Amino acid sequence: MYLSILIFPLLGSFVSGFLGRKIGVTGAHLITCTCLIISSLLATLAFYEVGLCGSPVLIHLSSWIDSEILSIQWEFLFDQLTVSMFIPVLYISSLIHIFSTNYMAEDPHNQRFFSYLSLFTFFMLVLVSGANYFVMFVGWEGIGVVSYLLINFWFTRIQANKAAILAFTMNRVGDMGLSIGFFALVALFGSLNYSTLFSLAPFMNSSAIDIIGLLLLSGAMAKSAQIPLHSWLPGSMEGPTPVSALIHAATLVTAGLYLLVRSSPILEYSSTSLLVITLVGASTAFFAATCGLVQNDLKRIIAFSTISQLGYMVMAVGLSQYNVALMHVVNHAFFKALLFLGAGAVIHSFSDQQDVRRLGGLINFLPFTYTAMLVGTLSLLATPWLTGFYSKDLIIELAFAQYSFEGTFAFILGSLTAGLTAFYSFRLISLVFLTKPNGPKTSYLHSHEASLAVIIPLFILALFSIFFGYVFSDLFVGIGSDFFGNSIFIHPNHIAMVEAEFSMDRIIKLFPSILSLLGALLAVYLYHFTPHLFFMESSITRKIYTFLNGKYLFDVLYNHFFIGRGLQLGYFISKVLDRGVIEFIGPYGLSNTLNNTGNNISKLDTGVITTYSLYITLGLLSLVFLVFSPILLDTSVLNEIRLLIIYLATLFLLVSPYNNNDTSIYSFYLTNYKRISFYFTI
Repeated sequence: MYLSILIFPLLGSFVSGFLGRKIGVTGAHLITCTCLIISSLLATLAFYEVGLCGSPVLIHLSSWIDSEILSIQWEFLFDQLTVSMFIPVLYISSLIHIFSTNYMAEDPHNQRFFSYLSLFTFFMLVLVSGANYFVMFVGWEGIGVVSYLLINFWFTRIQANKAAILAFTMNRVGDMGLSIGFFALVALFGSLNYSTLFSLAPFMNSSAIDIIGLLLLSGAMAKSAQIPLHSWLPGSMEGPTPVSALIHAATLVTAGLYLLVRSSPILEYSSTSLLVITLVGASTAFFAATCGLVQNDLKRIIAFSTISQLGYMVMAVGLSQYNVALMHVVNHAFFKALLFLGAGAVIHSFSDQQDVRRLGGLINFLPFTYTAMLVGTLSLLATPWLTGFYSKDLIIELAFAQYSFEGTFAFILGSLTAGLTAFYSFRLISLVFLTKPNGPKTSYLHSHEASLAVIIPLFILALFSIFFGYVFSDLFVGIGSDFFGNSIFIHPNHIAMVEAEFSMDRIIKLFPSILSLLGALLAVYLYHFTPHLFFMESSITRKIYTFLNGKYLFDVLYNHFFIGRGLQLGYFISKVLDRGVIEFIGPYGLSNTLNNTGNNISKLDTGVITTYSLYITLGLLSLVFLVFSPILLDTSVLNEIRLLIIYLATLFLLVSPYNNNDTSIYSFYLTNYKRISFYFTI
């Protein structure tokens, strides 16, 4: 049953991809959606057996690498952490498949699209269920490749090409660090199995653990879009909206978080790594929220919201609250998928318009979509008793409960981010649904609610966004809950849940919620009632707007200092080193030298007797020098060489055949003497 969860999406992908012409568009829809729904049902059963009944499963398939010091197996581990990740990945993937049957109905390449979606889901399942880092890395690289294919699905668009290449190359940077981390694990532990590594971690050199923790973080930073490896995610909105919902809500961006949570027994013994993780997460959350304030593309606003929420998750990992981080991963997956699919429904019904300044007044045309997006927005804001509240506010409280520099830093930035999140979220709601219509009349006349294939996924995700946190919060993050068992390790010195729940001032607990409420009210007031305030002519306002709209000018820095200098370095290496010095010393230089040497030696054979007598004289002088060299140069090595050469010359003279009828003995010795002299000369 457990392997079937992985096999069904792969089967659907193969059938849709390789037999697409046979089964047709409807067949591809039917087969891939059915395979995903069956996998989701099996994952629910696995969640019951493994999670609720507490019986993890390890499946050994075969040996992969079996050398003297390293043994790596094809193994899959289904523990509480794995089945908890299965729920959002498979549920949301199934709903996105159903949503896409309507959204991509007009596209001529449906079979390819559904094949990619199912293949992406399969690799994500391999990533979260691998029993060692190598099997996990197979899934890790797989989702990287398929995300490139999905972002670049409309491959005739230049922007889609650029976005896909940027996503792929920026993830290469993180994968390089992650690969070095795996090499370090093999060097230090001699294994990549989770059980071996996590058992030995407490006894290892702390500096080595610090380095490994930071290398694992580098991989997670690229995949989960943390500063400074974040700039690929907003650009990847060039793909179809279901791709944005799948990749940037439930799956690819959570892979980095899964890596950190799975590596908790290693990170817990590296205080340096935890400090860096906390600072990176808090900084990313605040940075992305400030950038989201001034974006005008509907999907990019939600993308920056995703980066901001990922910052919260990474911050929770840095505070050693792995169960809370995972809870936020699952909660965020549901309400962010709801927001993306709602945005897709708006774009699809409004002539593919994504600029929020050209929308407005859609509450009367798309009432159900408005309701669904409002539910997702309120859950994103951590409105009390909705899904997001049970993890996002808890992360901020736990940050304050650390009573340390990094905890206070995370609390302040996390609280400010909560207010900014509320502002740009309700800015989106106001500009798209509440304000006066700003689009062309024809778009409004053709605007209508989509079919059941769109409404059902939105409705189910809205239910999850309302109730999931309430139902599962005590299981995941409740005090005394042992749901995760041995799949997550939190050092006893780092447990702060009791402190956060019972010993904090009420004003501290309410601070993020108050800021969220103020941000939401301010956005509605400014954009709905007094939009003219934003036409203030002020140079400082314009500069701040440009700076935030330019995403802190990270792209400019990358292009100027990294990409530009890298291209210059590549040109220098290609022209000067590769085709210059190396070619001159290597193949071209060697062949040229041999040709010239051969030509010069061939010129010695002139056919003039006086020249040959000169060679004989030079050879005789060389032989005399060798014989008398011990007197001139007192060295034992030369002495040995001299004796060896005399011996070989004598042997050569004695054994060489000659015929008295043809030549005299004198001419024979003269000829051989010339030969020996010639060899000495060379």
